[in-house]
Amino acid sequence: MSSNTPAPKPVHPLAHRLRRARILNVVLGAVAAFLLVIVIAQSIPGATQEPAAGAQQGQTPATEGGAGAGANATEEIATRDPDDPFAIGDVDAPVVLVEWADFRCPFCAVVTNQTLPTIFKEYVDTGLVRYEFRDVAFFGEESVDAAVAARAAGEQGRFPEYLEALFAAAPEKGHPDMPREKLIGFATTAGVPDLAKFEQDLDRADLHDAVLASTDAAQKLGVTSVPFFVAGDQVIAGAQPIENFRALLDEQLAAAGE
Repeated sequence: MSSNTPAPKPVHPLAHRLRRARILNVVLGAVAAFLLVIVIAQSIPGATQEPAAGAQQGQTPATEGGAGAGANATEEIATRDPDDPFAIGDVDAPVVLVEWADFRCPFCAVVTNQTLPTIFKEYVDTGLVRYEFRDVAFFGEESVDAAVAARAAGEQGRFPEYLEALFAAAPEKGHPDMPREKLIGFATTAGVPDLAKFEQDLDRADLHDAVLASTDAAQKLGVTSVPFFVAGDQVIAGAQPIENFRALLDEQLAAAGE
């Protein structure tokens, strides 16, 4: 092959699996999570060639074993459910930004503390983008506990405030402990109105099972590192600079005619 012949572009595994749904596909073949992040970063306009900071789960990637049997290739990722307590913004916004995050992930905290406020101000508050959150528990049972707490806060209409309170207390690195008393403290900071109910909800089996189901669904899509984002037919992974998010959202808005 001539040295001037351009190398073929890598095909993002998620996009390959869900092409018919115009979103993403489950990863084909056994692809390591590190390689997945590299491919993702290369697929976003304006993204760097190096993977951005992101946290990887310690479990076997959902990519192992081929095309992820059980994933629905026609299922839209963005639900636009008007009753979704994890969603922020106009249900009819031209673009939906979906995030997967673990509440013990330090890089998820960085994005929430430093990047999401700008995205909300420039895109969500102006009606251009709707934000939908998906919880995953990649870092043990305390990740499940924190996600259950966030769901309990969301049922009382305080999910955004709980998300902000929890990640505002995150350390600069490492996976913070999430004991029960800390989760209740976040609820107090977030202004959850019925703290007695919130505390009871921390023991609800249905919320616990919902977190596990959300984690399983993410793995079947090939999400093995967090934070991880989808907007339209593009993805972005890791604690990327705000410029990369702007490039992603502006491209999707242009595609939507905005």
